[in-house]
Amino acid sequence: MTATAPAPLTGPVVIVGAGITGATAALTLRAEGYAGELTLVGDEPELPYRRPPLSKEVLSGALPPARTLLRPADSWAEQRVDVRTGTAVTEVGVAERTVLLADGTVLPYERLLLATGGRPRRLPGTDGLPGVHRLRSLADADALRGTLSAGGRVLVVGAGLIGLEVAATARGLGCDVTVVESEPQPLGRVLPGAVADAVARLHRSEGVEIRTGVRLERFERRDGRVVATDDAGGTLTADTVVVAVGMVPETALAERAGLKVDDGIVVDAHGRTSAPDVHAAGDVARGPYGPEGQLCRFEHWFHAQEQGAAVARSLLGSPDPYAPKPWFWTQQYGNNLQVAGAPQDADTLEVDGDPTAPGRLDFAVRAYRDGGRLVGVVCANRPKVFHGLRAELDAAR
Repeated sequence: MTATAPAPLTGPVVIVGAGITGATAALTLRAEGYAGELTLVGDEPELPYRRPPLSKEVLSGALPPARTLLRPADSWAEQRVDVRTGTAVTEVGVAERTVLLADGTVLPYERLLLATGGRPRRLPGTDGLPGVHRLRSLADADALRGTLSAGGRVLVVGAGLIGLEVAATARGLGCDVTVVESEPQPLGRVLPGAVADAVARLHRSEGVEIRTGVRLERFERRDGRVVATDDAGGTLTADTVVVAVGMVPETALAERAGLKVDDGIVVDAHGRTSAPDVHAAGDVARGPYGPEGQLCRFEHWFHAQEQGAAVARSLLGSPDPYAPKPWFWTQQYGNNLQVAGAPQDADTLEVDGDPTAPGRLDFAVRAYRDGGRLVGVVCANRPKVFHGLRAELDAAR
């Protein structure tokens, strides 16, 4: 891992990945005064857009895809950012400082930022099976919206953020929805038990069936529907299956380039990889977090945005390290749940409100560990309170 700050940047910058991380990095470079050649390469056909609405407003049809764009199309030219959509990068030449595109174009770089994000984790036997969907892109949302609008029975595999947002949206469209989760609780990896239970009760009150501790082992097509079989031999039949079992960091390009990879591209606090003048940020990057500097990878929108900006400033020579302050939000059935830190690691909770109360969620949680150290906060429909609790959490870190 290189330890020296980069030299002043004047030559070309190439950013691979046109999601929020790459787009934010490009705009930050311009805002901070970089005047050189700047190319943003993305393999999706769309200009940079916001992903959070995909499982909610876009999937329900409330928000047209065109309104998810981060910026108007002509603004990228105004910022002198060469955005190349629908373009795959096939190789990175670290020694040559070049990027090879699928069409044979070679782009030289002085600095390279890999913001390749991730791809949905797949389940054996589901690839190419009619009726099985994943949700990562606008194209995915468009295909899934078409089948949900027809109603019918929907099976969501995975009770994480995306899975539960899809379940809530599908229920709002009138579908019969079952959610299957292999863990004991929905959202158990990111929420303390009492809050996870509150979210599960909310879904059940809306008519969603949630089955936990269930592992699906086989999927097949029978009589025009998908049949899923669990490890106990039980079956679930659905018109539509949505696989939402997490994301795999997209590291293939980095691996071929010889970069250090370990559940993501390993970076330091400035986003620097094991190769000179190659940086990484966003969902694909695994960097230091917390007082002990353990390597972590975060998959949240605001982290991707903030790290993209921070690494752009590092490209320009900023000595300030990036210190992640992860937080996220989710909207389900009109409820806004906001989470910061690692509340799932708590051994003690301080709760204001009643998570067990029926109806609209309304509570705030401070999560403590190891004798009273604040490690996370959660708020349900209390955005002003959450702002204050985030500041309290940041001060405690």
